[in-house]
Amino acid sequence: MVSRREFLKWSLAGGAAFAGAQSWAQSQPAERRLKFYNTHTGEQLAATYWADGQYQSGELAAIDRLLRDHRSGDVFAIDRRLFDILYALQQRTGTRGTYEVISGYRSPSSNDLLRRHGGGVARDSLHTHGQAIDIRLTGIALADLRRAALGLRAGGVGNYPTSNFIHLDTGRVRTW
Repeated sequence: MVSRREFLKWSLAGGAAFAGAQSWAQSQPAERRLKFYNTHTGEQLAATYWADGQYQSGELAAIDRLLRDHRSGDVFAIDRRLFDILYALQQRTGTRGTYEVISGYRSPSSNDLLRRHGGGVARDSLHTHGQAIDIRLTGIALADLRRAALGLRAGGVGNYPTSNFIHLDTGRVRTW
């Protein structure tokens, strides 16, 4: 038999756990929205990629298309975790600005072309796997954006201040 004291202790603990779970559920956004501007094609997109507790396939397809390889036109399914990183970065910076996309998906042939004509392009770049993006965020200084991205500890963060962008990916946590 449970004593009154034990009953009260477990009742309070259960109530606190329920309140904590309820608070967590309420703190999760009902929707996650991102805005993009592709600097090579001029295309713009505002997409609610997460709603009703799940990824939205139609919106994801539209984002994948905007982030396609602008050289070849190849479209690739972007790692959905990358969108979550971008959303978390917006939350951390306190802005709902537009992501200016310098590079999203890169076909292997485009990646090879860039490798042959310049430095700093990895042979097996995460761009070719739909796991990387090079961006700026309107209204946020590049140094502040980089600091915020590093604070997420959610993947790779590359800094390219002379080219005015940062690189984000869903690979292991690292920086350069």
